[in-house]
Amino acid sequence: MSNTYQIYLISDSTGETLDRIFTAIKAQFTNINYKIHTYSFTRTENQVLKILSDAQKNTNPIILYSIVDSNLAKYLANNSEEKKIPCFGVLGELILSFSKLLNQKASHQPSGQHELNDEYYKRIEAIQFTMNHDDGNLVKEIKKSDIILLGVSRTSKTPTSIYLANKGFKTSNIPLISENSVPEILRKEPNTFCVVGLSTEPERLADIRKNRMNTLKETENKSYTNIDNIKKEVEDAKRTFKRYKWPMIDVTRKSVEETAASIIKIYEIYKQNG
Repeated sequence: MSNTYQIYLISDSTGETLDRIFTAIKAQFTNINYKIHTYSFTRTENQVLKILSDAQKNTNPIILYSIVDSNLAKYLANNSEEKKIPCFGVLGELILSFSKLLNQKASHQPSGQHELNDEYYKRIEAIQFTMNHDDGNLVKEIKKSDIILLGVSRTSKTPTSIYLANKGFKTSNIPLISENSVPEILRKEPNTFCVVGLSTEPERLADIRKNRMNTLKETENKSYTNIDNIKKEVEDAKRTFKRYKWPMIDVTRKSVEETAASIIKIYEIYKQNG
């Protein structure tokens, strides 16, 4: 018997929500093998039947679906049961519970979270801003930032900034080479902006930088990967954060999502106190 499970992710929209949910699920079962079959924009019974027909041909199929149309969701669930295919909905019961709690009927509109409203355009603007203000670019416009990230090289500033931008935050990130590399306006008005310092363990940082150099096939810049230099960089950065009373996050064992969540909390506190 095959130990590989055929996971069918069926969504009536882009499948982004479902993909994130399954990512969280599979993290809890690390010794299981999966093969993912993704079906986005599934909105007709005919599409459902074709997917189920394919699932029947495989061993160990499991269906996970996110379909807001209750009739189509029921059709998928009933047909899966007839074919003895395990089938789990991730939104149906939750939407129903919220509907009862709020005493309001759900719209059952596919892609509702992707509606082109003000929030959507705000997010697009934040992404554009963040891409233009990556790695110390356009420092003169730093006042327009919601969040400013500082840190030595390879402390996840860029991926964290992009993640925050996708949440609607205009984010600038600045490489911290020395205290003098901090923009003058931040040194003069350190508490006027939401500034967050990112740090990491020197040994981990050395490994990341060595891998970076290997990827780029560069061997000349040995000071960049020297552990003693890195230790000094990290300590100098910590002193800078402490001097200006900027909160610091150690990203050593944190995912980008975890780091971003902590930054958003800091931003919320900053706004409350502002």
